Amino acid sequence: MKYIKLGNSDLNVSRICMGCMGFGDPLSGQHTWTLDENHSKEIIKKGLDLGVNFFDTAIAYQGGTSEEYLGRAIKDYTNRENIVIATKFLPRSDDEIKNGISGQIHIEKMLNQSLKNLGTDYVDLYIYHMWDYNTPIHDIMEGLNNVVKEGKARYIGVSNCFAWQLAKANSLAEKENFEKFISVQGHYNLIFREEEREMIPYCKEENIALTPYSSLAGGRLSRNLNERTKRQREDSYAELKYGATKMQDNVIIERVAEIAKEREISMTEVSLAWLLTKVASPVVGATKLKHIEDAASAVDVVLTTEEIDYLEEKYSSHDLVGVMAQNRPELSNSKHVWSVGKQEI
Repeated sequence: MKYIKLGNSDLNVSRICMGCMGFGDPLSGQHTWTLDENHSKEIIKKGLDLGVNFFDTAIAYQGGTSEEYLGRAIKDYTNRENIVIATKFLPRSDDEIKNGISGQIHIEKMLNQSLKNLGTDYVDLYIYHMWDYNTPIHDIMEGLNNVVKEGKARYIGVSNCFAWQLAKANSLAEKENFEKFISVQGHYNLIFREEEREMIPYCKEENIALTPYSSLAGGRLSRNLNERTKRQREDSYAELKYGATKMQDNVIIERVAEIAKEREISMTEVSLAWLLTKVASPVVGATKLKHIEDAASAVDVVLTTEEIDYLEEKYSSHDLVGVMAQNRPELSNSKHVWSVGKQEI
């Protein structure tokens, strides 16, 4: 495994971040294909054995059980100080807004619940999961600054935002002497490259780390077109994100398969080797041991300039999908895919 400093921080993280969205009680959240605790811990342990020290979860993943599984696995298999934990919080709920709960109080309550789930007294990276148009950005940034000052979070990051929103937030933080966002977790992979327009150039200029999610496009970039999996059959959200562009995306997926065959390596290794030329540490989900083994192996794969050009050549623009498709003021009150489930925050 190789390691890198995460943007403007002193966090030394593995080049592969294990995404924990696939871990958690399948009866407790958005997804039906997630792994139970024993299988989740088996994969987490394999990641640790391979040198992965960076784990990403969220309070919204399977009603908090993803955080619980990760926390117990870390307690069983390693020392907390050797691990970098990132978790995410959601916008204020309608009830909180109605009852006058401020963004600062909301963040504190969300983080306290995540810490309880994880069984730790701090997280290394606390991530603003999606832009909240119903809460002033000053309220959000002050709330995040408060939890860093209290020692409950070491650094803060953001997910699912536009470059102008990140710039606005960090400009405010600089003016008020608040903590700045040191990382961005956006939607970015070989078949969805819209982050290259504004976000990636801005982050390079400011040394803000890129830790993209959906790095294998819900598994589409890791298997041949004729392969079917349980997740592929049941993950309606991933189908919502990629179904409409299947024809144009398949051309690129076939090229990944072609290079993988020529090199006698997996498609996962090819897809992530490309992504690792662009970002600090992609978030990679794993529901089988081979998934994290291939991801770890990708760190040592060096693509040629010709191979990179070949993979990138056929990309064409995509409409925004998933959470980012809802990142507009007029949709701010729409129902989002994520929720805290039955957790009492």
